[in-house]
Amino acid sequence: MRMNCASLMTYLFLLTLIYVIQVQGQVTAPSPSPFSDGNTIDQGIAFVLLVIALVVTYLVH
Repeated sequence: MRMNCASLMTYLFLLTLIYVIQVQGQVTAPSPSPFSDGNTIDQGIAFVLLVIALVVTYLVH
């Protein structure tokens, strides 16, 4: 009985070590980049305002 208990404890210890090594070896996936950021939105608004200014300037002139 003593041999079986020691064998079981050794087996569980090795199994735990293998599991810990496998878990630590995994790399988490990076988070996805944002679909649009504030800089892109600001550039879009600036472009629309520029086009409106050019159209108004063309019509007034």
